Formats: sequence, structure tokens, C-alpha cells
Amino acid sequence: MRLTRAGEYAIRCMVYLAFKGNGVLVAKQEIAVQADIPSPFLAKIAQDLARAHLIEIRQGPKGGYVLIKDPARITLLEVVEVMIGKIQLNDCVSRPGSCAASGRCRVHKVWDDASALLRHYLAGVTFAELCKDESCLPVFSVHNKKI
Repeated sequence: MRLTRAGEYAIRCMVYLAFKGNGVLVAKQEIAVQADIPSPFLAKIAQDLARAHLIEIRQGPKGGYVLIKDPARITLLEVVEVMIGKIQLNDCVSRPGSCAASGRCRVHKVWDDASALLRHYLAGVTFAELCKDESCLPVFSVHNKKI
């Protein structure tokens, strides 16, 4: 399992929106600049986040993105899995039929347990925790410009 660029950008977007606050309209260009996400990529990511009922997309010249779920109730696991699917460290865990030995393989249980531990850990991290103060912003932004 490796976090994709889309997953990384989705996390950056959500951190920025969580920092701005639940229900606050934030311009797409502001997020793109502050979170260092290419604007066309951000639009695609936003579609996935909107389908997961995490954000709302508002169209038009005064449009942008609105966080519609409390950041204290959004976990890192939720956003990662919206973007890449369920976290599994090996194909044999997500698709036992892909490996003829998975039913008797001792390593299969290790992958399964490790996947569960990682998912549990990420489920314990909320976006409210990730953006308690302004210090969360420079972690993601190389620009950190005022808009």
C-alpha cells in the first residue's frame, strides 16, 4: 500500500478546509495555492470528497468548497480510503482468492493484522486534531501566500 498523489492532495485539501472551519466557503484557487495542489487535480479530488459527503462544491464566480462534516468526525482513514479504497498491505488480504496459499499461509495473517493495525491507527486521527492551530499550514504549503 502506498498513498497516491491524489490521496496526499485530498489530505492537504481537507486539512486546509478543516483549518478554515466547518461550513466556511473557501475559493478553489485559495486551496490550490495554500495547499500546493494543481488546480485541475484539486477539481477531481473535490468530486471524490463531495461524493463521500465530506465537502460541498459550489459553482460560479463566488463558488468554492465547503467542509460539510465536523472535522472532529472526519478521520485520516476516511479520507485516505475515499481516495484509494480500503487499505490492505497485500493483495492476498483484500482478495484471498488471488493467492492459492492464503488459507494456509502464515504471512497472510501478518499482513491482515498489520493492515488492521494501520487502519485502526488512521481511524484514531481526526482532521480537528491535525489542524488545531496555524502550524498545520506550512507542513503542506510551499507557497503559504496570503490570498
